[in-house]
Amino acid sequence: MDWSGGMETRRLRRLLAAAALATTAVTAGTAAAVPGESAGGWGTAVLAASPPLPWTAPMPAAPGSPLDPLRVPDDGTPMIPTVGEPTSSALDHAKLQATLDATHEAGMYGVTSAVRDGGTTWQGAAGVADTATGRPVRTGMRQRVGGVTETFVATAVMQQVDQGRVHLDDAIGGYLPDVVPGPRGRRITVRMLLDHTSGIGDYLPAAFPSLSEPSAESLDANRNRRLSPRRLVDWGLGAKPTGDPGQNWTYSGTDYVILGLLLEKITGRTAADYITAAVIRRSGLRHTYFPGDDPSIRGPHSRMYESLSGVLDQPRDYSEYDMSWSSTAGSLISTADDLNHFYRDLLTGRLTSQDSLAEMKRTVPVKDAGGTTVLDYGLGLYALNLPCGRYWGHDGSVWGAATQSLTSQDGDRQLTVAMNRTGFQSLDGQGVPIAGPIDNALGAHVLQALCGPSDASSAGSAATTRFLPLTFLAPPA
Repeated sequence: MDWSGGMETRRLRRLLAAAALATTAVTAGTAAAVPGESAGGWGTAVLAASPPLPWTAPMPAAPGSPLDPLRVPDDGTPMIPTVGEPTSSALDHAKLQATLDATHEAGMYGVTSAVRDGGTTWQGAAGVADTATGRPVRTGMRQRVGGVTETFVATAVMQQVDQGRVHLDDAIGGYLPDVVPGPRGRRITVRMLLDHTSGIGDYLPAAFPSLSEPSAESLDANRNRRLSPRRLVDWGLGAKPTGDPGQNWTYSGTDYVILGLLLEKITGRTAADYITAAVIRRSGLRHTYFPGDDPSIRGPHSRMYESLSGVLDQPRDYSEYDMSWSSTAGSLISTADDLNHFYRDLLTGRLTSQDSLAEMKRTVPVKDAGGTTVLDYGLGLYALNLPCGRYWGHDGSVWGAATQSLTSQDGDRQLTVAMNRTGFQSLDGQGVPIAGPIDNALGAHVLQALCGPSDASSAGSAATTRFLPLTFLAPPA
């Protein structure tokens, strides 16, 4: 879910803002947007027609495959490149660690980072995984990755498109008439679910009603609650629509729960089983999985601390939680190295056809309240423009954990950052987080990792390069 990009965080801000103030399928050839105000959702964009993007050219096989000798082993120690592999790199290990340390010193409890530049890798950690014991955070720890799950789901759906079993511009009601019935089922297409232009409301307010007070009561009371995907979808369909189908870009986790049900209908398997076989195993990921009914995280991991934007006086530990509330919108568990490997495989054409990858990269601009484009959202992934170029990926957050993964267009330069504290910012009058020292330090680390010393040295660039950029969009009115 986007608790990324943060799903939980953005939805929470919407609810907290309401309390404080009283808390594409674009059709073929549509890939542009202008700010919108009707029926709005946060970050709403009204779609306008533009020429279709060209197909991407075939890319070489991705380094970092299970047979690649440059993959980082479990202990996090980079392997020595073999003869003929690139050895030069713009990675400055000392500065990468310094910016990570600065993030911890700014107030983040624990943060880890994995960076790749061609055949060179770096992994670092700073801070603690457990504030009570002082246990240090380590590289390679498992993390709930929230909305990053959406890219895995979208990849699985596009594989079905490649096989001719799903068509992007077909109505979802044709596949799931009992799930999305009536006029909406006939108007909302698969593409609209993938790029969050369906107009379907989010289910989170119904799942955690106390957030509108604001209070953590329903969050605490439902640690072990089991929810079905159909229940989540029914809550979302019962919520106020965010706009007409295809009109506005507005994040809704309901979209990706419906896509999970679509995969189950088409493949005859649970969505988690199919994604595991067709995406996770195909990419050779060793530490990525859906937790199912297990509320814990298998393997080494950090505790997860949530402040609910000041609602909680002391950050609360939510590392043990039944994640059925996030389903195929955000329940995945992974590691930084696995995510870098996955996005490299996806963006270099190892997981879908080039035509499907091109469709995933057809985007809708996502604008902030001032009309500035923050990022461009495609089908399950977005593009972010940094001073040194355009990067693709996603972000995600759930209660107490946030993750950002970005990859260059050629797949060579990569960064995944994971942290164990969320909801630490205060909110302005519109419910938008107010950036502080942690955000600026994270921005500096992102620039150091992806752009190198020349761009990372700019204080202005660091202050405007946001970790989890979707969280800095205004919530719906």
